[in-house]
Parts: sequence; C-alpha cells; structure tokens
Amino acid sequence: MLFWVFQQLSEVDSFFNVFGYITLRTILAALTALLLSLLLGPWFIRRLVRQQMGQPIRKLGPESHFSKAGTPTMGGALILFSIVLATLLWADLGNRYVWVVILVTLAFGLIGWIDDYRKLVLQDSAGLPARWKYLGQSVAGLLVAGFLYATADVPAATELIVPFFKDVAIPLGVFYIATTYFMVVGFSNAVNLTDGLDGLAIMPSVFVAAALGIFAYVAGHAVFSGYLGLPFLPGAGELAIFCGGLAGAGLGFLWFNTYPAQIFMGDIGALAVGAALGLIAVIVRQELVFIVMAGVFVMETVSVILQVASFKLTGKRIFRMAPVHHHFELKGWPEPRVIVRFWIISVILVLAGLATLKIR
Repeated sequence: MLFWVFQQLSEVDSFFNVFGYITLRTILAALTALLLSLLLGPWFIRRLVRQQMGQPIRKLGPESHFSKAGTPTMGGALILFSIVLATLLWADLGNRYVWVVILVTLAFGLIGWIDDYRKLVLQDSAGLPARWKYLGQSVAGLLVAGFLYATADVPAATELIVPFFKDVAIPLGVFYIATTYFMVVGFSNAVNLTDGLDGLAIMPSVFVAAALGIFAYVAGHAVFSGYLGLPFLPGAGELAIFCGGLAGAGLGFLWFNTYPAQIFMGDIGALAVGAALGLIAVIVRQELVFIVMAGVFVMETVSVILQVASFKLTGKRIFRMAPVHHHFELKGWPEPRVIVRFWIISVILVLAGLATLKIR
C-alpha cells in the first residue's frame, strides 16, 4: 500500500523515488515486522494466558519439558500478522508472486490454527487428525504448484538449477508440480518437527529467510542475475520484501520465545513458515541450495523417518528419542546448548548456500 502511495508522491517530488528500491523496502519491511512483533507481543501473550491457551506437553517427551506445560502457544499468529502486514505495506501488490506466497502462508497457517484450536480449546489431544491435516496441506500444495506451472512466463521458471554450474538447468516439465508440492508440504512439516525447543525453529527460519531474500533480489535483477549466472525471473525480486518481513517477525518473536520461552509458535506458525520458505525457494529456482541451507530442518525430519523405519523393521531405535534434538537432550545436553549449537549449524549451512552465488 505504501509502495503505491510513494509512487504517486514521486510524481510530485523525486525524493520519493527512493522507495522504489527493493533493498530499502526490504529493510523497512523487516523493521516494520520486528516492531509489530515486539510491540504486540506482551499484549498477545496476556491475551493467550487469559484464554488459557496453554501448551499441553506429551508424556512421551523428555521429563525436562513437563515444566513447560501451560506456556501460551499459537504465537505463530503474531508472526503471520507481522509478516503479512509488513508485506502489504511495503511490497508491490501488483506482483503475483507476492500474493501467491501470502495466500499459501495463510492457508497453511489456517491448517495449523485448526490443529492448535482442537488441542487447546476443544481439549482434543490428537488435534487435527493427520489424514485431514495432510489432505489440507496437499490441496494447498497442489493448487499453488499447478498455478505456478500454468502461469510460468519464462522457461527458467520451471527448470531445476544445479548449483556450481552456470549452464546446467534441467527442464522439469510437469514434474515441476511434484517438486513444488514436495518443497511446500515437506518443509512445512519439517519446520513443525523442529519446533520442539525454545527458539530452535524460528532462528534457522530467520537465517534461511534472509538468504532467500538475497536469492530473490538477485533472481529479479537482470544485471545481477546475468553477472552471477542465475536465471532472470521477472518479478521475483519483490519476494525479498516478504523475506525481510519474515526475518523481522521471527526476530521479534524470538524476543519472547527464547529460553525459557514465554510463548510457543504452535502449528499455526510452524506449518506456515515452513510452507512459505519452501515456496519461495521454488519460485527463485533454488530448491537444491535451499535443502542445504535448511539442513537443520532436513536433519530433524530424516531423524524421525530413520527412527520410525528402524523400529518397525528391527524393533530397535537409532536415537534415544526423535526428532534428533531430543536425542541430545537425553544425552545430557542442557536445552540452551542444543538450541545454540543447532543455530550455529544453521548459520554454517546458510553461508554455504550463499557461497553458491559466486562459485559456479
């Protein structure tokens, strides 16, 4: 909205042309989302406490988590509100990619809200049954995949870009739909699995969002994309504003979610943030790099798959408990140590992903 306002004002005074730069608007979106999270956070927490939206703790989880019972959850609603409002204020709302990402984020947030609502308000410990949750995610994932495939305006929009090689791009054809579905639904659930310790999921999400913002800016810039050997994707640069909003909202939420947490993200936040990150990675054609940068989420998901498969096939467990962050807790690592070390791993992986911008 403000982008349009400043466009009109630029006809009166050329100073307002500065707001046409994606870099400035990304910074402003990040600051807007950060301030919204910080300012609304205390009020939001008090409201959740009054409505007794306390997190139930699984009896099968680590005993150290039992003291967290009753901590307000559904904090992801604060994240989503901050992201969406910041994006609406600073992004070009005539850009289809912006609307696609906003709508998918809200769709997955709605699925997470239903799950949280059933657990907290209806006192249904199972929440939304897995088959219905997966059905909702699948419908949303397939719809956005089909839309992006049908509206692709350049060949590069549906090609798989291989890191380190300038001229290696694999046309996916209709397999693009399957790839998009996997990235959106898969990483939605991956972030949800990671969201088990205070701040464990949100900080890697901030790191990855910031990196994706750089990739989006480069992909949408004809000169920079040509210089770095990346495909030029008209309009993709506006997603940097959404990424800035996600990073800012995530940092603001971390203020209250850091150990010991005053509020939890809940499925409403984890499912939405994961879907948004996966979708942006698809749009900017960096799926393979994203899998590396989001390695913490991948590691957590693979640990669950291996644990389940091993127990069903051999009756033995690979880890003391899955996801793998619980394994380290049961080995005696204090929760803050697990969290910070996973953050460090995330920073390393994100930097490795950013290095592919130049190494090709």
